[in-house]
Amino acid sequence: MDAQIMTEPTPALAIETRTSPQPDFAATGDPALIELEKFNFWYGAKQALFDIDLRVRERSVTAFIGPSGCGKSTLLRCLNRMNDLIDGVRQEGSLRVNGQDLYGPDVDVVDVRKRLGMVFQKSNPFPKSIFENVVYGLRIQGERNRTRLRDACEVALKGAALWDEVKDRLDDSALSLSGGQMQRLCIARALAVEPEVVLMDEPCSALDPIATAKIEELIFSLKERFTIVIVTHNMQQAARVSEETGFFMLGKLVEFGKTDVIFTRPKQKMTEDYITGRFG
Repeated sequence: MDAQIMTEPTPALAIETRTSPQPDFAATGDPALIELEKFNFWYGAKQALFDIDLRVRERSVTAFIGPSGCGKSTLLRCLNRMNDLIDGVRQEGSLRVNGQDLYGPDVDVVDVRKRLGMVFQKSNPFPKSIFENVVYGLRIQGERNRTRLRDACEVALKGAALWDEVKDRLDDSALSLSGGQMQRLCIARALAVEPEVVLMDEPCSALDPIATAKIEELIFSLKERFTIVIVTHNMQQAARVSEETGFFMLGKLVEFGKTDVIFTRPKQKMTEDYITGRFG
């Protein structure tokens, strides 16, 4: 996960402004759900993101890659305003989701976090039952009808490919689940409030290969209903699950485009060097 305080770029790693064009969504008829224009972000006096221009298609999987501290997780947290919880942060530029400026003066931050759900690197189930974990967000929103809660729980667990494994023990503690099951439970908890976007910050970094494969299969199925943005250090994972990939370095978006192009025919030398393992 990115460090909260970014250092200034060193002269040896001066970064060329990105010249790669954004994917032509208009030509394919694919709408851009998330749009950033000249987006900058600071932790106190330290600038962490520099002039980010980015468009994310609706119902697609977009991966952010780059070395530790490059800004990819910072940007992910900007998307649902998790960084608001840190003192001294500020941003400039435009960040829109479905046409709405997420940093506008009249925006309800709680609603933003409902619309853009977050799944963290380390699974974080609450010390409650499996059922109560899944419906926690709905209860916070005021839902009290037991039938509606149970229906929503079943739909969310099925969406997270966990229902068949836990349907007979919904009242058991969520802490009794395996690591991979806990992560899928956290995905179910995010899905229960019916978000537009699911943000995943290195969701498989603490999982074994079998659990990782299940999460990746889940991502494939979820993109039929949700827009997914995933941060990953695993370039093979980015190549497997995403349709577009953005490469970040020292707070700048060096290159963004179709995943197969980024991994086989990158336009920037720095992207090629990272993909081929020359640094990072």
